[in-house]
Amino acid sequence: MILRRLSQSLKEQNWTGIVIEFILLVAGVFLGIQVANWNQAQADVRSGRDYVTRLARDLDEDLAGMRAQTAYYVAVLDSVRKTDALLNDPDPDPRSLVVNAYRATEIIYTAPVRATWDQVVASGHLRLLSKNAAEELSRYYAFDTAQDVYRTGLASAYRQTVRRIIPMDMQIAMREGCSDVRDVDGYIVGFAENCQFDADPAALKAVATQLRGNPGVAADLRYQYSFAASASQNIDSVKASAEKTLAMLQKESLP
Repeated sequence: MILRRLSQSLKEQNWTGIVIEFILLVAGVFLGIQVANWNQAQADVRSGRDYVTRLARDLDEDLAGMRAQTAYYVAVLDSVRKTDALLNDPDPDPRSLVVNAYRATEIIYTAPVRATWDQVVASGHLRLLSKNAAEELSRYYAFDTAQDVYRTGLASAYRQTVRRIIPMDMQIAMREGCSDVRDVDGYIVGFAENCQFDADPAALKAVATQLRGNPGVAADLRYQYSFAASASQNIDSVKASAEKTLAMLQKESLP
């Protein structure tokens, strides 16, 4: 309509009309752009808030997993101490020695929940987060400490030596009869206090004798102590970082 009137004014050389129509045309285009920009800005705000909510939920889930992993490695460390005491006992209970020596080899890993973060990065939406949140989250997701701990434990010389000594059927029996303990969220946090499994007493005594007679077991157990102690400490340090980042996100999500 405006363009039609502008064309008519040009034909009639109505310069006043031309100016007015031109101003209306420019104003209309400008307002249209401003409305589009405002709508996009509002959409970005909504998307940013949605990301913050989801990232906070992911971190909360991560923290539950890290608390469980820390508790689990504390239980592993307790088995390391018990194994050390039993190896130095002149007449240890064979069942207790075998069970604790095996439990001292255990490792666990719970992967961080990073689907939302990966989506933010892949879609180029880091700009929708605050600068502080983006920096803290970048640092948090840059490393997977729990996985590093798991890989270190997997390569442990003590783990490999002990699991070579204990027969396969005895390992299976312990796994079936000495179940893990889970928390209310289903995370494994330790070992069942009452460990019951079928094993021939003579076989248990023979395995216990091998464990005590292998010099590598006692030597590598000392390293296993360092591993289990540092495992819970390292995961705890990441947990502290996650708690700090979560508190920031929760503050930003407030109206």
